[in-house]
Amino acid sequence: MSLNENLLGPEPTLLPERPEAQAAVDSGIAPVEVVRAYPDLSEAWALLAETALDNDDPVAAYAYARTGYHRGLDQLRRAGWKGFGPVPFAHRPNQGFLRSLAALSRAAGGIGEVAEQDRCAKFLADSDPTAPAQLGL
Repeated sequence: MSLNENLLGPEPTLLPERPEAQAAVDSGIAPVEVVRAYPDLSEAWALLAETALDNDDPVAAYAYARTGYHRGLDQLRRAGWKGFGPVPFAHRPNQGFLRSLAALSRAAGGIGEVAEQDRCAKFLADSDPTAPAQLGL
């Protein structure tokens, strides 16, 4: 073991900044338009899922959230994530993935997929223990 090795586990995974895509989200453009411009942006998919949940449409929310979740997983893996370890919510580029994961948990519960709901909630807490409270889970 080297002196520089992290004894507590892997280093946090931080997705790269995407200023243009994040500016599109912040500008108030409809999330569907952001998805058309940036189809791999988990944050836009999370917004669509959250809107569907707010409109009591858990089936659409599940589809949107699952897309955002999988897009985020792909990006995390490209960033060096090995399937475990911290994904801090405080880092804006990570928030789309974590919001999609929270929306997926809520939507799964809305369609009766309790095991999926619980798995996603646990994954969210494992990724960042502060995220569930910040995302209303």
